[in-house]
Amino acid sequence: MASVSKTKKLNKQEILIHFEQLRMQQKTYAQKISELKMEIREHELVLKTLQEVDPERRCYRMVGTVTVERTVKDVIPALAHNCVKLNELIKSLEKQLEQKGKEINEYREKYDIQFRNERDEGKEEKTAEKPKSTGVLVGGSN
Repeated sequence: MASVSKTKKLNKQEILIHFEQLRMQQKTYAQKISELKMEIREHELVLKTLQEVDPERRCYRMVGTVTVERTVKDVIPALAHNCVKLNELIKSLEKQLEQKGKEINEYREKYDIQFRNERDEGKEEKTAEKPKSTGVLVGGSN
C-alpha cells in the first residue's frame, strides 16, 4: 500500500504547495546571505576603527549575550577570523542558493508552472499580431 501512495500523481494544489515551499527556501537563503554580508560590513568597520587605536587599549566585545573585556590586540585577530569564516559561510550559502534555483527551474519545467505575468506576456504577443483599431472617430463638419 505504501508503494501505491508513492506512485500516486500529485494534484495541482500539492504541486503548487511544494513549489511555494521551494521558493520560500530560496528566499530564506537569500535573506541569510544578505544578513551575513551586513555582519561582515560591520566587522570590517570595527576592524578599520580598531587599527587606528592603541593595541593595549581595553575594549568590550559581545560574545553571544555576554560582554567580555579584552585588549584591542586580542580582539583584532578574532574579528579577522570571524570575517573569514563569514565569507566561507556566504560562499556555501550562495552555492546552496544556486542549487535551489536549479531545483526550482527543473520543478517548473517538470510540472509546466508559469507565473501570471508570463502567461499575460504570451497573450499580449498573440493579440499584438492582430490588427487593432485606433479608436479615432472622424465626425462631419456642421
